[in-house]
Amino acid sequence: MTNFYSMSSERPQPSFDEGVDIDMTAAAAYLERDAELMLRVRDGDAASFALLLEKHRRPVIHFLYRMVQNQAVSEELAQEVFLRVYKARATYAPTAKFTTWLFRIASHLAINWLRDRRNEKSQSSLSEPSADGPRLQVADKAMTREQEMVFEARLREVREAIEALPAKQRAAVLMHKYREMGYAQIAAALNCSESAVKSLLFRAYESLRARLAHLA
Repeated sequence: MTNFYSMSSERPQPSFDEGVDIDMTAAAAYLERDAELMLRVRDGDAASFALLLEKHRRPVIHFLYRMVQNQAVSEELAQEVFLRVYKARATYAPTAKFTTWLFRIASHLAINWLRDRRNEKSQSSLSEPSADGPRLQVADKAMTREQEMVFEARLREVREAIEALPAKQRAAVLMHKYREMGYAQIAAALNCSESAVKSLLFRAYESLRARLAHLA
């Protein structure tokens, strides 16, 4: 498998100068820079793919880790995500936001992995935190040790509650809550209708509220 991570570029991402008024057209053009870069990749520009990889690799791995709860697997799946993006370059068309397309691939791979793992009845449990996984949040240094323990226990309960959701509900929550994606984007990523997304989120949040009611 091609190791795309070695293609990551050090070139800085473009940014707008503070204090400069930018009209909506310019802002929209900036937001669609991913699509522009992918079109360049389609035309054979490897440097543009390196920029996309550099920008989106960490968010994709983080999303996948929250889905599969295994750091090594999340990195392996992320590699496959970008491999599929690269393989699809010749037929790429900016019919949706690049990130929507990207997370559709990531969600599909994660859900399939979870399904396969369940079918194989793997001995490892999703409720067990990965020792080498990314830290979700660092407690405030001003906290006492007792407060830190309570804080960490609450985070663990929230994480385990999300992990207990069905795969599609979990993906919808992660995209909605942590990626701040709208219903339309989530629907495109999960290949379903917006009403189905709303239903998934409603059921997911109801389950989370019931399971975490004692934390309120």
